[in-house]
Amino acid sequence: MNPDSLARAAAVIRAGGVVAYPVEACFGLGCDPRRPAALRRILRMKRRGRAQGMILIADRAGRLAPFVDTFEVACREAMLASWPGRHTWLLPAAPRASRWLRGDHDSVAVRVTAHRGAAELCRLARTALVSTSANRSGRRMLRSAAAVRREFGDEVDWVVDGRIGGAGAPSVIRDGRSGELLRG
Repeated sequence: MNPDSLARAAAVIRAGGVVAYPVEACFGLGCDPRRPAALRRILRMKRRGRAQGMILIADRAGRLAPFVDTFEVACREAMLASWPGRHTWLLPAAPRASRWLRGDHDSVAVRVTAHRGAAELCRLARTALVSTSANRSGRRMLRSAAAVRREFGDEVDWVVDGRIGGAGAPSVIRDGRSGELLRG
């Protein structure tokens, strides 16, 4: 990925904007998870209600700490062993985690990404990022920067040019309290 494009995307995120960027299986829409206006904007773009919640990615587990309460996590070792990778875990939400982020749940979906470009974007933005698939609700995931630009146009503030990872499907999701497989 172009370092200048990643730096620009990080600046947009820090300013409260919404970016599209490649991850493991598709392009994601992302923002700073502490910015409710940006979270609401992503939901409008996707034409999706807030009940579901959104996934967070990070370049390292420590960036997820402000959003989750890991003390109740029974599967902590398995979770840490699965990262970086395509394993998303539902963890108890920290008291300050926005309802726009967690939806109608008491948990937040998180993962440490194995996608080098997405991890670098987290590092440059100095935060975990919302990572919800770049598609309108009910439509297929978008797998290229050109497809994102066609679908969203100027609704997105910046599109990072780059390649998605080799994953053919979305991440596996497990419950961090029980280990139960929820998607995958």
